[in-house]
Amino acid sequence: MTIRLLNDRYQVIQVLGAGGFGETFLAEDTYMPSKRRCVVKQLRPIQNNPQIYQLVQDRFQREAAILETLGGAADQIPGLFAYFSAEGQFYLVQEWIEGDTLTAKVQKQGLFTESAVLELLVNLLPILEYVHSQHIVHRDIKPDNIILRLRDGKPVLIDFGAVRESMGTVVNSQGNPTSSIVIGTPGFMPSEQAAGRPIYSSDLFSLGMTAIYLLTGRQPQQLETDSQTGEIVWRQYASHLSPMMAGVIDKAIAYHPRDRYPTAKAMLDALESITNPLPPTQPPVYSPLPETVNVAPPPQLKTQGNNQNNNILIGSLIAGGLIGASVIISQVLTKPPQPVTESKDTITTPSVSPTSETPLNNTPQIKKTIVINPTTSPAINTPESTIIPNTNYFWLSQRRVTDADLDGKDAFELDIMRNTIFAKNGRRFETPGLQDYFNQQSWYSPQYSPKEFPAKLLSKLEQRNVDYIAKYQERYNRRYFKK
Repeated sequence: MTIRLLNDRYQVIQVLGAGGFGETFLAEDTYMPSKRRCVVKQLRPIQNNPQIYQLVQDRFQREAAILETLGGAADQIPGLFAYFSAEGQFYLVQEWIEGDTLTAKVQKQGLFTESAVLELLVNLLPILEYVHSQHIVHRDIKPDNIILRLRDGKPVLIDFGAVRESMGTVVNSQGNPTSSIVIGTPGFMPSEQAAGRPIYSSDLFSLGMTAIYLLTGRQPQQLETDSQTGEIVWRQYASHLSPMMAGVIDKAIAYHPRDRYPTAKAMLDALESITNPLPPTQPPVYSPLPETVNVAPPPQLKTQGNNQNNNILIGSLIAGGLIGASVIISQVLTKPPQPVTESKDTITTPSVSPTSETPLNNTPQIKKTIVINPTTSPAINTPESTIIPNTNYFWLSQRRVTDADLDGKDAFELDIMRNTIFAKNGRRFETPGLQDYFNQQSWYSPQYSPKEFPAKLLSKLEQRNVDYIAKYQERYNRRYFKK
């Protein structure tokens, strides 16, 4: 290959791939002191027609702007550095993701385990949720278009189909611009997408087929299809898979869109339910109880007299009050008292002595407290109303946090949000209360001490969100954990 300079700036190092739409190169940016490596995609229109060149250029510019937005907001989508056109061809310059595609990973290491596929899907679905929220369908999700990034192991979604579709612009017999091509890979795309009508659940179908490949090593063309239902028959090649996981994949790859998950969030919720009560990507979930439950005595009604109707009415009210009270009291009296323990991140409930008879004018109280290792953190005074938040904070690596995300949250939850970004990148904490909290998370894998933690592990988006939350906490004096 002749070494050449593209746009008088990008020095081609090697060809990464070639196809009907053009070529993809690994290049160096000669305008940058670091000689930053990047991916340059050369795209050519399928028709060399001067009449539609302007249409193609307009569409290309619009789709490039979309890629810039997506890559700027989501860490697991390559950033767009530049775009340009030259000699009738169009070029995108994107961030180079160092790592292996899922196809290469299977070829090197063999099939994925169920837990590895679960982790992959849980990390990809928030990205798809964001993409779909921007009214974009990826249209070409497959093992070759997902890279496991070398520096942190995160899956990165590459090669969106919209830009390639713009290269297929033609003018129909009525003189209107249209696309003459279908974007997608046979086997990995569902029937509605093959017919040129992709929808959001089309991407979920493709993701499900990708999961099957990782679990079985079989390409879609190697799988049978039920002749009556059109459903793909694959479970016999993954007999080790749990029924719940297999059920999630089955729903994702259903033949008809109405039988699939309607959104990426719905599929993510289904996957997280497999690992209840501790989903792999979120803090433990505790159902909040009311701070105080008051059992009031029935109203003091006059029950004496000769009026039979009044007696019936009064009797009904008393019966209703007793039934309602018995339901609440039974929640307390049918369970043995729970001792207050001083373990890490536990829930403690003041004991209520069960008795055979409880006067209705008593007011038992149920209080729920989270205790964060008070023996090692004596300076931390945990308020009784603090509840471990039921939130997946991994989205902080996917999009920018705003005041709307933070308003209404207390100091404890804000500290957990901010430090989750560090924890998911393997940092330990000097503050005992924080360390105790994250030690309880199944996804937490500490590798670095606070002093040894490499700041470069945080993406620009993550660092921005850390700083934003910290400034918000300072502005409203909402810091909970102290060293």
